[in-house]
Amino acid sequence: MNEYKEKILNVCNETCKGTLMETLGIEFVDVGENYLVAKMPVTSKVFQPDGVLHGGATVALAESVGGAASYIFMDGTKYFVRGIEIAANHVKSVREGDVFARATIVHKGRTTQLWNIQITDGDGALVSQCKLTTIALPRT
Repeated sequence: MNEYKEKILNVCNETCKGTLMETLGIEFVDVGENYLVAKMPVTSKVFQPDGVLHGGATVALAESVGGAASYIFMDGTKYFVRGIEIAANHVKSVREGDVFARATIVHKGRTTQLWNIQITDGDGALVSQCKLTTIALPRT
């Protein structure tokens, strides 16, 4: 991995300390020109009562990776980034292993951004398809 990618991933992971992302075990693992990837372990901490990955935890992963991607691709030193809408379709249950969220930019406007986020299991099978809209608010 090149030094630039490593620096971005380190910043993303450092900012998660003491937050929901740390509680859920979310870790940023890859970044590219127009995408960011994070993983989350599927353990009892993120289960529904019947022992499968909770959709709310999946959505928290999606918003976390989409928000972080928006932050790094919008110059977070100049803007606060907030999620303003998220939609998720859950298509597969997961009981163990890791799930991976890949946020890819669909629209990068000056104020709003639209992200496609695919959540997959360790074998690459689709678990959830999410869409996140973020807003960039100027820091004053």
